[in-house]
Amino acid sequence: MNFIERVFESFLWNSRFVVLLAVLASMLGMLILFFLAAESMWHLAVEFFQVVTGHEAISTEFHADAVGTIISAIDDFLLATVLLIFSLGLYELFISKIDVAQGDKAASQILMIKNLDDLKDRLVKVVLMILVVAFFKNVLHVTFDEPMNALFMGGGILLVSLATYFSHKAH
Repeated sequence: MNFIERVFESFLWNSRFVVLLAVLASMLGMLILFFLAAESMWHLAVEFFQVVTGHEAISTEFHADAVGTIISAIDDFLLATVLLIFSLGLYELFISKIDVAQGDKAASQILMIKNLDDLKDRLVKVVLMILVVAFFKNVLHVTFDEPMNALFMGGGILLVSLATYFSHKAH
């Protein structure tokens, strides 16, 4: 019975390596999002250069599109950051500590995960920032035709501010 128990426990312990699938998939998603966001920013820069060198006045439509593109890129960069933190955290929690990061003074403390609550806290902060950015991206399209729209936007800004305040207050 002792042999069977050891084999089973060994199997259980080594099953943690399945987490590598989540780590690799998250890293792939992170790379894709970073490249997509960088590409959209590149296209915006090229379009801006064409407008400026064409001696055209920057229209309000171009300005609104540029702001929307920038906010979308920030949103993508933040989501890519979530995937990076998630994959590094999973690796450190289930597979092994990342040795090169342990002794490096330049290594960010946000990337060093000590337990599952630590990973959750770091992810929640970045997800909150994604929600803030998404809120402001949607605010760009709000019209003030009705007084309630202004009230709803003010309430939304208040709620975002309170969420940010309480997330910082927790530490």
